[in-house]
Amino acid sequence: MQKLSLQKELTGNAYPGRGIVIGKTPNGKYAATAYFIMGRSENSRNRVFVEDGEGIRTQAFDPSKLSDPSLIIYAPVRVLGNKTIVTNGDQTDTIYELMDKQQTFEQALRTREFEPDAPNYTPRISGIMHVENGEYNYAMSILKSNNGNPDACNRYTFAYSNPVAGEGHFIHTYMGDGNPLPSFEGEPKLVEMMDDMDAFAEMLWSSLNEDNKVSLFVRYIDIATGKCKSRIINKNK
Repeated sequence: MQKLSLQKELTGNAYPGRGIVIGKTPNGKYAATAYFIMGRSENSRNRVFVEDGEGIRTQAFDPSKLSDPSLIIYAPVRVLGNKTIVTNGDQTDTIYELMDKQQTFEQALRTREFEPDAPNYTPRISGIMHVENGEYNYAMSILKSNNGNPDACNRYTFAYSNPVAGEGHFIHTYMGDGNPLPSFEGEPKLVEMMDDMDAFAEMLWSSLNEDNKVSLFVRYIDIATGKCKSRIINKNK
């Protein structure tokens, strides 16, 4: 599989929707992740990321303009011990709660399906990073309708053990803009990573479509120590 430029992937797609990147920095020191949200409607664009314990949550920027919180207000990032969960919806809580009861990432997601937002049936994308005693692995998942058929849910999980330095994987909700929005296809894209967290965040933010981008979260976890550093960028300030 060819390693892609994340910058080119994003600048070439006006509406990838919501996206998750997970990988390892070229220097091999950090487990890295990024999560971004975009929006076309006023309700979707009226959001910011805020810190919530060790994770983050979405919040209405202007509460008076919030019309339907059901699919836009959730915790995209939560931390369960040495595991960091990153998703595009309230399945973050499902994964957290069921893994806390000794179920696996895949078992937890078997209880969920794509979003009930006909006609798009937006895929639920999820990732989990496991950093412990200098070891690191991660997995990603997508739950999607069967080619737009809401009666069938296709579930795919991709697990990456011993990630290679400088490599990451990128999964997002939509192939591009459209009506209905076309769901992501195939396995997560192999992409380049960067050592510098701030440079990575700036590259991602500047590559997202100016009209549609809403918020970005980036976290780098030191694989040796488990300590992390994070960055949030919100369009609404």
